[in-house]
Amino acid sequence: MTTLLLASLAAALLALLWVLRRQNRALQHLREAVRRGQPLLREEASDGSLPAWPALTETVNQLITDNNALRQQRTDQLAQLEATLGNLREAVLIVDESNYIHLANRALREIFPGARDLVNLRLELIVRSGPFLDYVRATRAGQELPREEFEIIDGPNLHWIEASGAPIPSPDGKSQWALFVIHDLTSQRKLERVRRDFVANASHELRTPLSIIKGYIETLVDGHESMSLEDRAKFLKTIQRHSDRLKSIIDDLLVLSRLESATPGLKFAPLPLASFFHGLADEYRRRPAGADHEIVVSVPAEMPPLEGDSEKLTQVFGNLIENALKYTPKGSRVEVGALATMEDEIECYVRDNGAGIPPEDLPHIFERFFRVEKGRSRETGGTGLGLSIVKHIVQLHGGRVWAENREGGGLAILLRLPRKQKT
Repeated sequence: MTTLLLASLAAALLALLWVLRRQNRALQHLREAVRRGQPLLREEASDGSLPAWPALTETVNQLITDNNALRQQRTDQLAQLEATLGNLREAVLIVDESNYIHLANRALREIFPGARDLVNLRLELIVRSGPFLDYVRATRAGQELPREEFEIIDGPNLHWIEASGAPIPSPDGKSQWALFVIHDLTSQRKLERVRRDFVANASHELRTPLSIIKGYIETLVDGHESMSLEDRAKFLKTIQRHSDRLKSIIDDLLVLSRLESATPGLKFAPLPLASFFHGLADEYRRRPAGADHEIVVSVPAEMPPLEGDSEKLTQVFGNLIENALKYTPKGSRVEVGALATMEDEIECYVRDNGAGIPPEDLPHIFERFFRVEKGRSRETGGTGLGLSIVKHIVQLHGGRVWAENREGGGLAILLRLPRKQKT
């Protein structure tokens, strides 16, 4: 009797363990389905030993399906909204209560090109500006704030933006989000700074010769009767020299103005570089500045012609040769030449064996009015605009220009120009 009872208890215990195991396995399948967001498969949902299981799995499957539909609907709505806002010139930003980005249109991504996909990132990781983050928090809290300008740090770069915002409810209505319309002011601020610096530099450069001319003329007017003919001649020569300098500055400013206009007036035609460079070299050898220098031309015989504006390129290479002659001692060597490259470009150069340029000044020598030795430049009649004109003409040809110090001394100005212009 006892043995039979124990056997019955053991069988009941085994049956209970088997049921519990089936329940645990069914619950595990249920948890996995919820985690995946996918309804239970029929073979996973079937368990005849659990009468309530089919109804439970059907309810869970319906919840999963409804939840997926809501997620898809939200995704579709955001995609539709982003597609609608994508072509706007204004940047649009939507952030949630935790400052996670939920919408960023193409204009916003162009402001911050370092971040490829802004969605689902924290705003603090993209916008490093305490005042703007305070503006976001205040907007989300419902404060009515006017449009404001902010300076944003993006690695080594600075951006200036103008933002206006408004609070909006979250899709589930349980929290407050915020929407912002942002204008990129970076280019405008940079242009304003360039224009401000240009006006200041131009005013300074024009004022110097004008002040000298005015001073000498006033001296001549007040004391010409008692002044010796020799002193009077010196004064007039000084006035003439600074008048010529004033004219050179104005002429260069007019050239820059034409080059930056919508119609710079370039006329492209095939230009044989060998004859072009030899002609320039012969011209400068006959000048007083080139008589005491060695001017060498090096162009391969098989060099193809360059498609360019002969008049403008004469201005470019004439300016570079003149600088090389002007800022190197007598007896120096000036080399003018060209090399073909593998990228369907031609690399031209003007090299000298003078003192070179301090490395910290190399990135700036193509800026307007920049001079390495300001006093020396004025003595030699430089305006500080020649290399800026060179850069503009090269860029109008679709090329680029840079400067390098040569090993052993000297400076090289290098230009990469396309062989043919794009039609």
